[in-house]
Amino acid sequence: MVRKIFFTLAILLPVLIVLISIWWPAVLWLFLVVAPLILLGLYDVTQTRHALLRIYPVIGHGRYMMEEVRPEIQQYFVESDINGTPFSREFRSIIYQRAKGDLDTRAFGTQRNVNRVGYEWMHHSLAPQPVEKVEPRVCVGGDNCDQPYEASHLNISAMSFGSLSRNAILALNGGAQIGGFAHNTGEGGLSRYHLEPGGDLIWQIGTGYFGCRDEQGRFDPEKFRERSSHRAVKMIEIKLSQGAKPAHGGILPKEKLTPEIAEIRGVPLGHDVISPPAHSAFSTPIGLLEYVQQLRELSGGKPVGFKLCIGYRTEFLAICKAMLETGILPDFVTIDGAEGGTGAAPLELTNSVGMPMRDGLRFVHNSLQGTGLRSKIRLVAAGKIVTAFHMFRTIALGADLCNAARPMMIALGCIQARRCNTNTCPVGIATQDPARSQAIDVKTKAERIAEYHRATIGAFMELLAGAGMKSPREITPHHVLRRIDPFTIKHFDEIYPTLQEGQLLNENSIPDSWKACWHAASPGKW
Repeated sequence: MVRKIFFTLAILLPVLIVLISIWWPAVLWLFLVVAPLILLGLYDVTQTRHALLRIYPVIGHGRYMMEEVRPEIQQYFVESDINGTPFSREFRSIIYQRAKGDLDTRAFGTQRNVNRVGYEWMHHSLAPQPVEKVEPRVCVGGDNCDQPYEASHLNISAMSFGSLSRNAILALNGGAQIGGFAHNTGEGGLSRYHLEPGGDLIWQIGTGYFGCRDEQGRFDPEKFRERSSHRAVKMIEIKLSQGAKPAHGGILPKEKLTPEIAEIRGVPLGHDVISPPAHSAFSTPIGLLEYVQQLRELSGGKPVGFKLCIGYRTEFLAICKAMLETGILPDFVTIDGAEGGTGAAPLELTNSVGMPMRDGLRFVHNSLQGTGLRSKIRLVAAGKIVTAFHMFRTIALGADLCNAARPMMIALGCIQARRCNTNTCPVGIATQDPARSQAIDVKTKAERIAEYHRATIGAFMELLAGAGMKSPREITPHHVLRRIDPFTIKHFDEIYPTLQEGQLLNENSIPDSWKACWHAASPGKW
């Protein structure tokens, strides 16, 4: 029906305009409007890519226009303050307000239903402590580490140059430099934009070995030695897997691959850059730990650890057994949650693969506790950590440090348009389009990153004081509660049982729920 109407109008409108122009010549200007629409409609009905446009010429484009603006319409006109995903308007607002130094208090009470199943809160004390003005630092680096790093409790999680724009990287690292916290490079390699501002860096080494690879894409020890010696590089992180797409290599769409990024990564132009799903430098748990030791030696004794999203429990337990067998320990382990992810990822992996951060963190903590290794290894956790309560809750589950990626992007000005994988980020953060990325004022945004960090750490110190604590080391699972059903409330230590130190090393003390995985784990294979 629409096609018939289009063809009828395509014939009648020009005829009518010509006839009317006999008495009123000025009407010929209408051809400037009508002609392009007719040509567009003719293209629509003859193209073969979109059936919608063949059936609904011209007006069918309205659907695609609405699809472009749908996230913004959803955010600003449909969703409430607390039901938006993946980050609610309430959480986006608190990030914006803290980043800008605006008023971040709330009036008229919480909007959350405190009686709903799943609601969580923390204990407070009737004898609160004075709020400490200076954040205590966390020392990362074991006995074999010659250059330990004093880390903040909140740092910038892994986001690569390539996934993010040049100006976004400059602003993130500039914020880290101002605020005195760490910035993870992501697996895309060390770029000059990571190094110029002078912020502390965690250099992430992924399966593509970008920045330290040979012509065949294998790990190059000498390139790594040279680059890891840079004074800005404080820690090294081996990426085994990530929460957004576990068991899948990193993805950089070809639309975002510029000549500069191709040179930094050592890859050809014109193709999607998809990292291998697994490392070629090692193939067993023991091999992983030998690689950890190799990187520690090559870097001059800097802290080295690895990042993973938990999958098979036997595989991490195999790493624990390899630690016991070899005596080689990582300085830290980063646990990424399945709820994470800033860039491109297949839907199935994003939605349905990998263990959520809280469950993964608690499992890793218990695994190391059960093997008597927990006190020697720092745990870093990443997965939708926005506020000070998120930090408190994560540390209660066993983390020493927290990482944040998307909240840092929001502090940069991200509006959650969810176009990170298309090169059309409307605010210039997740794009390589210079016309878009140049809109980011590096100095202003760096200050906002630092201010968001400062305000969130300040709120975290207030929570500690309100709980009657002087140090984050005092936080335990008993300090956080969850409503299980309308009549049942449990502490986290009841929901997430804790293994005793060395409990897995004695056959008689291994919990029944751990026995099958523990016995199946082998340090010589995954």
